[in-house]
Amino acid sequence: MDGSRTGVEACTADDVAEKLGTYSDGVYTAPNGKVFSEGCTPEVARILLESQESMANLKTVVGYSPRAMVKDYPECELGNWFIDELMRAAEKRSGKKVDFGITNFGGIRVDMPEGEILKDDIMSMFPFKNNLCYLELYGRDIRVILEQLAATRWQVVGGARCVVRNGKLESVEIGGKPLDDDKVYGVATISFLLDGGDDLRIAKNALRLDIYYSYIIDVMLPYVQELTAAGKPVEYQKDGRIVIINDGEIEPERK
Repeated sequence: MDGSRTGVEACTADDVAEKLGTYSDGVYTAPNGKVFSEGCTPEVARILLESQESMANLKTVVGYSPRAMVKDYPECELGNWFIDELMRAAEKRSGKKVDFGITNFGGIRVDMPEGEILKDDIMSMFPFKNNLCYLELYGRDIRVILEQLAATRWQVVGGARCVVRNGKLESVEIGGKPLDDDKVYGVATISFLLDGGDDLRIAKNALRLDIYYSYIIDVMLPYVQELTAAGKPVEYQKDGRIVIINDGEIEPERK
């Protein structure tokens, strides 16, 4: 599976033989030159190689990342990239200002690779048919959500800077200002989290809820393609939006 015996690597539509090897008359020749004529290896190789034509579209190169972006808790470049784009997409679809965004780490299934990005990478990253959503919530309802995250497990958030100390929400800023319990905020999220997904109920007490036909992949794949068309790489950064402190630990530097 890791290519240690054969030299196999992930391929694009244009380098199948180079990366996966070749099969002919019951014999599989691996990329590292090893030849397999017995056991199940030749048959497995035949099935894999014959499937590549139908998978060619998925093997299309859609972007480039100068470094890997790895899913990591409680804040990471990949999560920030994901939620910030969902917020932009929800703002564009709704025509309303989006102040805050929340999605789940579990919705990101694989990391962003370093180097060429295949269409398959993005589809594997966001495989679930979760819809993009826009809500309007009072600040006090956002506070309840964040207090739940602080007491359990943090998720991916955007538009906010949060400090959690010993499992309790210590401070929240949205748009650079302290969270106002009586203010109505525009919120971007995904349909999975509206009523019970990952024990969250984002839609509870919503003043407005719009669920769009766009799935997450319909947001993220075009975004990658737009960056590529503009000659830009796929990259992002952490910005200190989440600080989690436990007594006895050194507080992370905030930017």
